[in-house]
Amino acid sequence: SLAPLVFVFSMPRLFPWVTKLSLETRHLLLLALSTPVQFYAGAEFLGRALKALRHRSADMNTLVSLGTLSAYLYSASVTFFPNIFRQAGLPLHVYFDSAVMIIAFVLLGRYLEVKARGRATDAVRKLLKLVPPTARVLKDGVEKEIPAEALLPGDVVVVRPGERLPADGVILEGETALDESMLTGESLPVEKGPGDQVVGGTLNAYGVIKVRVEKTGKDTVLATIARLVEEAQGSKARIQRLADRVAAFFVPAVLLIAVLTFVIWYLVGPEPRFTNALLSFVSVLVIACPCAMGLATPAAVMVATGRAAEEGILVKNALALEEGARVRACVFDKTGTLTHGRPEVQEIVPGPGKRLEMVLKVAGALEKYSEHPLSRAVFAKARHFGVYEAQKVKAQVGQGVLGEIAGRPAGVGKKDLLKAFVSEIPVELERAAARLAKKGHTVVWVFWGEEVLGVISLADTLRPEAKAVVKELKEIGLKVFMLTGDNRVTAEAIARKLALDGYWAEVLPAEKSTRLEEIRQKESKVAMVGDGVNDAPALAAADLGIALSSGTDIALHAADVALMREDLRLVPKVIRLSRKSLRIIKENLFWAFAYNVLAIPIAAGLLYPFYGLRLSPPIAAAAMALSSVSVVTNALRLKNTKL
Repeated sequence: SLAPLVFVFSMPRLFPWVTKLSLETRHLLLLALSTPVQFYAGAEFLGRALKALRHRSADMNTLVSLGTLSAYLYSASVTFFPNIFRQAGLPLHVYFDSAVMIIAFVLLGRYLEVKARGRATDAVRKLLKLVPPTARVLKDGVEKEIPAEALLPGDVVVVRPGERLPADGVILEGETALDESMLTGESLPVEKGPGDQVVGGTLNAYGVIKVRVEKTGKDTVLATIARLVEEAQGSKARIQRLADRVAAFFVPAVLLIAVLTFVIWYLVGPEPRFTNALLSFVSVLVIACPCAMGLATPAAVMVATGRAAEEGILVKNALALEEGARVRACVFDKTGTLTHGRPEVQEIVPGPGKRLEMVLKVAGALEKYSEHPLSRAVFAKARHFGVYEAQKVKAQVGQGVLGEIAGRPAGVGKKDLLKAFVSEIPVELERAAARLAKKGHTVVWVFWGEEVLGVISLADTLRPEAKAVVKELKEIGLKVFMLTGDNRVTAEAIARKLALDGYWAEVLPAEKSTRLEEIRQKESKVAMVGDGVNDAPALAAADLGIALSSGTDIALHAADVALMREDLRLVPKVIRLSRKSLRIIKENLFWAFAYNVLAIPIAAGLLYPFYGLRLSPPIAAAAMALSSVSVVTNALRLKNTKL
């Protein structure tokens, strides 16, 4: 509120009534109005400048402090010692308005910058606001409302329809559908029942549920996401090192230019030389903007990581965005990444004269007692037909399962398992088994007594979006490969179906890093997409590690990026966001450098001999503030970018 008054009393031409006051009175009034602005509003600049001086360095605060103090102290000298200036032939001009307007414009710029940066962190704040302030705890059969922050692991909470969960936990009773869109970006509610993991902040769509609390406060998924996003927003990309190196020399260079400007104006400038030299000195100090260079990268990183979080993508550091922009090849793990990670029955071929139902009833009777993924898939199919009762069931490691049904031996597994029990294998089944194996299916044989009942083929099915994602990645210029520990026949079938650029089969986990290095030698930067657990070494070895996450283990794996829902369509979005982020960073750095290269010479008076053009300190301060705000505003374009 003081800055407008200082402006009014400094402009008698615009406000003629001011001239009714004597010159000395106006100067004293301006001094009284300017002093609080200089030493109270400007205390932040002075304090930081002194701190930098103690560390034998200089920054933007040094420039602002020197500029405003120079104008203020000169004006105070004119106010208190006018006779000395008269005797020296110097005009009795004061520049309190310059000092005050510089501080006002810089503070306004910082306010706008903070507001703009606040928009960049909206996603994190929205996440944390989702956790309700209170929780309904069940103790001794009685519900009691307590602050959510007072919850402890082991507490049982009751959540009614339309309420948000106060903490992470496991459903004990009740069934519902939870809105997890804020966590995964998926708009459809997710069905949940007893035994299912749930996340604090998610919305209970219907049904009353009882949840045993497992994680609270800073240990919850939402708090972890918020922490990781904030850490990413504070991290530095490699490209920022260039700006940091330039900034280290920038302020000393500006101080030198300002001193040279003062000397040249004082020696050869127009009268009044001292006044013109002082104003040009102050203009150079305040127009220089190292903060624009300092904001160029962090502003873009803050917006990009917040934008990613809204899509269900957790970027763990700024370097991931930079590496993602330079990726030229994308390598997928097969099991659990390109595929669902769980085998399903694909085809059942009964032997001559045998019925499909009998094949499944015998197979299901034995597989019921096995925990092997293939066994669970067969039993899941057979249970709908009803299964026989089996006795003496025993797993044969690496072969299958044997047992007895109605007193006769029975088995399901590899072909070798049959040899001790069956004398003849129908040629029709041999042909069917060969055909299915060629398609990449796993084939199990079923026998009962001395007869082969049939074969069952199983396969880990591709995710429905896998083919479209591979095509999309190719369209944006990436080569797509697959690494898998599965057999070559299965790998070849999937590679052909997805039109991959290449694949490696029967690769041990320890060998994946070596294969990645081979790809890197040919294709430069490589991204690896895996499940985040089994693929941890490969994810760490890649230039960009992307892990499909369940939403509960986001901090555990070695990936640079965690996808908060199992949707491969997020992978191209990561690449697009990275490329757009790097482009914004480069634009910001270019304009920040260009601004300083052009603005400093103009403020020094380079154009004055040719066009009579010179910048006043307030205009210089406004330009400096605008340069910082423009960098952040440019970064905010990422917030609405289409991925």
